[in-house]
Amino acid sequence: MIDFDRIPAHVAVIMDGNGRWAQSRNLPHMAGHNAGMLALKEIVKASSTMGVQYLTVYAFSTENWKRSMEEVSGIFKLLVLYIEKELKELHENNVKVKILGDYEKLPKDAVKSLQRSLETTKDNSGLQFNIALNYGGRDEILRSVKKLAMEVEAGKLKAEEITEETIVKYLYTAGIPDPDMIIRTSGEMRLSNYLLWQSAYSEFIFTDVFWPDFSKKEYEKTIEIFQNRKRRFGGR
Repeated sequence: MIDFDRIPAHVAVIMDGNGRWAQSRNLPHMAGHNAGMLALKEIVKASSTMGVQYLTVYAFSTENWKRSMEEVSGIFKLLVLYIEKELKELHENNVKVKILGDYEKLPKDAVKSLQRSLETTKDNSGLQFNIALNYGGRDEILRSVKKLAMEVEAGKLKAEEITEETIVKYLYTAGIPDPDMIIRTSGEMRLSNYLLWQSAYSEFIFTDVFWPDFSKKEYEKTIEIFQNRKRRFGGR
């Protein structure tokens, strides 16, 4: 049974298994991504209802460009469709949308939809829904280090003054607490270049359930697992 007084503040998710879900049903690959979008809607709603403050989902990585152009194009079309359909409800439910990653390199229609969602929800104070798009953990850290190097070159910062806090200032997640728990669906047990800096003390929860089948009930199971763990943060 979930203790609603101990809901994790920040939940991050690696939404994996769309393709295998479709394959297991002899459906086109994109049918899995479409079903995954429906699952995402349910989890966003559940997070908001339960009192999760930040939900971060891995929607498209810097490595996903290696996939077929047909699949990549289809994913972005679904993204635009999702935003067009859900933006009104997200806004009405006080959800704030934030993008993590270099999303401006996406197709123009996707960028336009994303910017509209950011502008529409910027003043909302409920669940912050972070969408990691064209995101890579190593790329994020490299980006931060380069910006710090520029400050040192410009004489604005001394090398010995660089701390964890100054590095964090230039991460996409600046101002956002690290994830309390990271969920990965479909049975894979790795981070895949996701939130590498931020996950130092996150609790990892892996489930064999494919993302399109990851229901509110399955979500509650992972939160119950989280609540039954003792977090020591390096202590005893």
